[in-house]
Amino acid sequence: MSEFLERVRTSVAAQPFTKLLGAFVESIDDDAIVLALPMRDELKQQYGFAHGGVLSYLADNALTIAGAVSMGGPVLTSEFKINYVRPAMGTKLIARAKVIYAGKRQAVCRCDVYAQNAESEKLVATAQGTIVQVEGV
Repeated sequence: MSEFLERVRTSVAAQPFTKLLGAFVESIDDDAIVLALPMRDELKQQYGFAHGGVLSYLADNALTIAGAVSMGGPVLTSEFKINYVRPAMGTKLIARAKVIYAGKRQAVCRCDVYAQNAESEKLVATAQGTIVQVEGV
């Protein structure tokens, strides 16, 4: 699995927007993919919480990676929905995504996003999306 994890990490690290934010694939196992993002001031909104767009990015990208791992080959997000459940405060954001169902051309995936600090981890958003295979990429 470590060779596969390194291939996924390399692919994700090649995304310019992911580089800009500083996110990285923390782990992949049979059940889930974990995408992490250390918090910094530039990712916060005016009240000091992680910006909703940052949480949305994490959910979207984690859903897509989970779908890609499941189906193999190039994929895109067809749609996703996110619920913000509490303000995100912490030193690190973690998105844990897994496949609920995968067919030949699409996968339905779920993702929970957590804010971590030294003492705790709290759910801050939950999302579900449809990931589709892309031809000719």
